[in-house]
Amino acid sequence: MKTPNIVIIMLDQLRYDCIGASGVYPVKTPNIDRLASEGLRFTNAFTPIPICCPSRQAFINGRRPETFGALWNFKNGLPIPALEPTEYAWPRELSKLSYRKVLLGKWDVHPERSPLEYGYDTHVGLGAYKELLARHYPDVAFKAGYPGERNPIPLEHAGTHWLAEQACRSIRELAQGDAPWVVQLHFPEPHLPCRPSAPFADMYSPEEIPVWGGFGETFAGKPYIQRQQLQSWQVEGYTWEDWAPIVARYYAVISQTDDAIGMVLQALEETGAANQTMVIFTSDHGDMCGSHRMMDKHYVMYDDVVKVPLIVKYPEGMKEGQRGTTCDAFVYNMLDLPPMLLELLDLPVPSFFPGQSLMPLIKGEPRAEADWRKEVVSTYNGQQFGLYTQRMLRTDQWKYIWNTTDVDELYDLKQDPYELTNRITDPACQPLIREYRRLLYERLVSEGDGLVNSEWMRNQLLHNAIINEST
Repeated sequence: MKTPNIVIIMLDQLRYDCIGASGVYPVKTPNIDRLASEGLRFTNAFTPIPICCPSRQAFINGRRPETFGALWNFKNGLPIPALEPTEYAWPRELSKLSYRKVLLGKWDVHPERSPLEYGYDTHVGLGAYKELLARHYPDVAFKAGYPGERNPIPLEHAGTHWLAEQACRSIRELAQGDAPWVVQLHFPEPHLPCRPSAPFADMYSPEEIPVWGGFGETFAGKPYIQRQQLQSWQVEGYTWEDWAPIVARYYAVISQTDDAIGMVLQALEETGAANQTMVIFTSDHGDMCGSHRMMDKHYVMYDDVVKVPLIVKYPEGMKEGQRGTTCDAFVYNMLDLPPMLLELLDLPVPSFFPGQSLMPLIKGEPRAEADWRKEVVSTYNGQQFGLYTQRMLRTDQWKYIWNTTDVDELYDLKQDPYELTNRITDPACQPLIREYRRLLYERLVSEGDGLVNSEWMRNQLLHNAIINEST
């Protein structure tokens, strides 16, 4: 087989449990489910940081965003360094193999620098779609804000399907040449506000939407900032009857995006490229969308936002990849995919990558899963409503969250899968907390997080006593 083509499909704020293949919530995603049935679905995939710009910068560079100063989104007022073109970017490496590289849709790696400066040959951004709307639908205006509303624009001109058509056009063009290629298709959906077009706007009835498992949040023993988010987003009085229509639109936009993904998979089939193309599907992070009664993704490390869908479909012409199975190993989408892609193509993997190539897991190598990492670390640094530093360590049973300016969090995920009861002051958990703090410190040091380079922060993590609210 010749060098494989690669299609990377990335959504924005898609929860891990909102695809049909997860079997958790009743979201219809037949095309994503087809990918899962033909590839390997990772059941414990996590983002290194649950916020758009830093996570996407981490993906291009292969390192944690804190190592190069990408702490938060660069669109929300506070200045912050972004990933500069002078930094490492794995798409450049593919030029050594004469790959043609196309990026379509959301970028968010630098506010001013183009993808062309990071190794891509072609970029079609969302500005072109805004021009189409201005020409054909100048009178359409949306007024509902973040809760979302029905989109009067017909499906064929909806952003999801316009972007998918750009991908289909690129695939048809690239398939006619002899050079291998990469198409990265970055949908801005289902990021709130959700505005589904017909027929998807009518697909889900709010009365039939099941309540999120985490909706019964009381905030007892939780950091103050979580309850504050209800006031910041003006949702403190929302009942499930208020949230259900918002979640119904979230479901609808996911299903609409799935339909657009089907167009891309069909283009691969029609051009004969499917047999020679690896398809990767993931999301930059999740979304609360009413879970824990909260909006968006800030100031929390709940699985709702840090856990992501990840599917890798190996090219059918390469027989060694697993198909139609799941993998429970703890993986990072943004940090483990870069070394995987480089290994797949026999290109050098930088020694500074903290991630591990997923190839042993994809091939089902003996002991690959048994020898894999047993925990993941996600981070958050604040911005939208103020700075707020968090570091999370998650294992199969426990999640520890270091909140540097408020009470820490500890959840027993076996007994409390929706993270409703903070066990941080439980005397029986104190030895475990000390162990997890030490392990978190070691991981942060080894992976270049400068937060613990400070003596003050190091002492706070390793030596401060747990506050026992009962004393």
